[in-house]
Amino acid sequence: MKTSLLALFSCILLLNTEVQAQDNNTQAIKSKKVHGTFYVTWGYHRDQYTRSNIHFEDHQTGDYDFTLYHAKASDRIDLYKDFIHEPITIPQYVFYGGYFFGNKGDWGIEFGWDHLKYIVNDNQVMHMKGEINGQQFNQDTLVTPNFLHYEHTNGNNYLMVNAVKKFTFFRSPKEVHRLSALAKLGGGVTVPKTYSVIMGHENDGPFRPSGFVMGASASLRYDLFRHFFIEHSVKGCLVDYTWVKLWGDGRAHQTFASVQYVFSFGYYIPMSKKF
Repeated sequence: MKTSLLALFSCILLLNTEVQAQDNNTQAIKSKKVHGTFYVTWGYHRDQYTRSNIHFEDHQTGDYDFTLYHAKASDRIDLYKDFIHEPITIPQYVFYGGYFFGNKGDWGIEFGWDHLKYIVNDNQVMHMKGEINGQQFNQDTLVTPNFLHYEHTNGNNYLMVNAVKKFTFFRSPKEVHRLSALAKLGGGVTVPKTYSVIMGHENDGPFRPSGFVMGASASLRYDLFRHFFIEHSVKGCLVDYTWVKLWGDGRAHQTFASVQYVFSFGYYIPMSKKF
């Protein structure tokens, strides 16, 4: 009888120990539950572009096949008109949405839209080589708007996805203030609405995927009151326009690099209170 009671007591003790162990494991799993943080960013920027060679071609509705070498281009911004009298999407802007993984939030992914403006400067001398209406050219040429005008002003748009790495090097005691550096690397497609005039033929748009873009950026981000932040970034991109729509069956191809100087602000949407 004593042996039976001893065995029963041992079973109850073992069962209670296992239940406690399972409870402890469950609490440990809950304490290690991973939470992420979403964020959105809006900002404005100025841009610089490298010179590029632009190839223009149409063998159906026109008769030309020529290249302009070392074309210089600029961005466009009117501080008074763009920011006071126009919608917020008229100036050169950026709009990003991202997600930091885990409680530490050191790594993330970001989807973004960069709206740049790109205008080949009128009345510049460029070397032109190729054929127009059966006539061969290989000479320096003053390119006026009557002959050619070419711009991506609505705009030179980059639709990109980026990997993000964050390095936080300052936190206030209650994390009301934080200062971080961010590095981003990614790529995507260009979606311009190109306006062009070539030998009297005008074409405006439409929006269409027209090439590819790869880019990297470095940012300094200041977090305020845990949910808000401001950020200054320098972003460099390599852009390959493989097929820009012109009038009729005309198309253009070019490759250039761009540099953006971006000032933006944003908002965090944490998935836990431990953010």
